[in-house]
Amino acid sequence: MKRKPIVGITQGDSNGIGYEVIIKALSDPRVLEFFIPVVYGSSKLFGFYRKGIPEIEQLETNVINSAADAKPKCINILNCLPENVFAEPGQATPESAKSAITALAKAVADIKDGQIDVLVTGPINKKAMSGQGFGFPGHTEYLQQQFGVKDVTMLMTSHRLKLGVVTGHIPLKDVPAAITKEKIVSKLRLMDQSLKEDFCIDQPRIAVLSLNPHSGDGGLLGTEEQDIIVPAIAEATEEGILAFGPYSPDGYFGLGHYERFDATLAMYHDQGLAPFKALSFEDGVNYTAGLPVVRTSPDHGTAFELAGRDMADPQSMRSAIFTAVDIYNARLDYADLQEGKMEERHLEGTERRERPGRPQIA
Repeated sequence: MKRKPIVGITQGDSNGIGYEVIIKALSDPRVLEFFIPVVYGSSKLFGFYRKGIPEIEQLETNVINSAADAKPKCINILNCLPENVFAEPGQATPESAKSAITALAKAVADIKDGQIDVLVTGPINKKAMSGQGFGFPGHTEYLQQQFGVKDVTMLMTSHRLKLGVVTGHIPLKDVPAAITKEKIVSKLRLMDQSLKEDFCIDQPRIAVLSLNPHSGDGGLLGTEEQDIIVPAIAEATEEGILAFGPYSPDGYFGLGHYERFDATLAMYHDQGLAPFKALSFEDGVNYTAGLPVVRTSPDHGTAFELAGRDMADPQSMRSAIFTAVDIYNARLDYADLQEGKMEERHLEGTERRERPGRPQIA
């Protein structure tokens, strides 16, 4: 029987809706039967936002200073912020950005140390964090650097579709130059492996979108399709990846062709995330494929305009938590399966070596 995974949840920006969606997502005690939550932030801030949600009458909490002290069947709150921390709901402040950085750094240190099993990150204000020396356009790039991996991809997931992007948080004017055959193939490899290992899809089919309108119209509207995207799909196919396309995004989403594939690879951020959020905003999850650890987040931002008003919907945070748990368990199952296959091949090899040869005929 598998043990309950310990889920580290970072508060995000302390003046946004992070605490509210975390509290609401964990308020039903039944969810605590599946995992042990550790909220990285402040018990003082947790209590402040908890008072602003009157429909939640009682919560079982446990204030800790180390993830090693986390207890099951309650919300563990790991204090990693200064005692004098305070909330200014709806305001992007240097203090709230610093608290987001501190909570994230502590959670990453703990998952590296094996004290938590998966990481769920609350929404941050990228501009405010940049002003405090964060140095990364988002969680994805920060985690790639922290774990020293060559490439990762932002994989948006929901019950309706899974969607990755070739280029992430870069200006639109820089996208064409950033689209290369090597980068597309790398993203396809990451997605193919993740779909197998993290989502239990044996032979995933991945659709690739075009960059230009109407897939370039035979070169009339751009040549990236014929010069870069088609050769990338061909190379991935040679490696055994079931990649198809390129497909023009308007018809692909408008006609529901995404339902025929296990995942979709978009060329740039809004090309993929605009239709994804239109189809799956309520339960969408941002998953970072390619990391040695499991990291998810809700697919929304800080929503400062809703902060402290008891108006935030917790469904995406709830989905992010359960997706992380599901992927964690899927990875364990996948590892067991691969180990079983290795043992089977070893036994077959032993049998072949020990099998007696053909008898000699006199």
